[in-house]
Amino acid sequence: MTDLAHSLIDTLPKAELHMHLEGSLEADLLFRLAGRNAVTLRWPSEEALRAAYRFSSLQDFLDVYYAGLTVLLTEQDFFDMTWAYLERVHADHVLHAEVFVSPQAHTRRGVAFEVMFEGIWAALQQARERLGMTGGVLLGLQRQWSEDDAFAMIEQARPVADRVLGLGLGGPELPHPPAKFVRAFARARDLGWKTVAHAGEEGPAAYVADCIDLLEVDRIDHGVRCEDDPRLVKRLAELQVPLTVCPLSNIELKVFPSMREHNLARLLRAGVKVTINSDDPSYFGGYMTANFEASVKALALTRQEVVAIARNGFEAAFLPEAQRTAHLARLDAWAAASAPG
Repeated sequence: MTDLAHSLIDTLPKAELHMHLEGSLEADLLFRLAGRNAVTLRWPSEEALRAAYRFSSLQDFLDVYYAGLTVLLTEQDFFDMTWAYLERVHADHVLHAEVFVSPQAHTRRGVAFEVMFEGIWAALQQARERLGMTGGVLLGLQRQWSEDDAFAMIEQARPVADRVLGLGLGGPELPHPPAKFVRAFARARDLGWKTVAHAGEEGPAAYVADCIDLLEVDRIDHGVRCEDDPRLVKRLAELQVPLTVCPLSNIELKVFPSMREHNLARLLRAGVKVTINSDDPSYFGGYMTANFEASVKALALTRQEVVAIARNGFEAAFLPEAQRTAHLARLDAWAAASAPG
């Protein structure tokens, strides 16, 4: 490892930009919610559920993920899930958190959009008041469903449009290219929302390019397959399109065989605006500090590179400038206080 000890990485001010709330449900909370709502799970115990966290592909993970979210039925459930995540990452010195939720996965089960959204929103407001955290909600489209279904979700969100940070695109990448959702993303921009999209995780580098050219996104979620196209890497660096990379997730889902083979450091050193995030931390073995630590240890990131990645997170965040400036000032103070000598 470099000269960055655990205590320093832990106290590093961080912004999390790529985290799915449903993927933050720890096994104990999931079972508590199941008991509260009389939901029968396929796993007999927390230990059996954790034993299922051995994934060979994105689809393996999604099968467990979708089964787990069936415990979310009431506004209180969504509040409890969100608050548990926010309290946990506050301990990792996350100052700003932009959280994904997948509305279609809930409304298709009969949960009202308002129930889901208001529970999450209440927890974010509580984090602002009690923890001093900033953040917001990203609505994630599920790409396995139709664009008409996407439009229906956007219409459901219109009453709270001024409280939505942006529209995202998740779910199984293959065989669902970004081109499938061009009109939905245009509609989101008309509503004043920012846009992001998962691409280049299991899908090809061409999907990353399509998200820029067709969907006109502000950020790419994952994006690591861009390295298959050197011209695309150069373009990402020139345009400074942020990549919200999730190192431990990429290893768990076999995007890379090991952390030592991850391309995060190579992309960063090529000038790409790389950020570090946790994706689905309860399933993939680590929240923000763990993802930073794994990257530092395996990729020999320097102190300056760690600060640059953290800075990228705040710069790529969908924040008012005054809040961004305040968070960056805390990062600069950390960098000055932790400098050797």
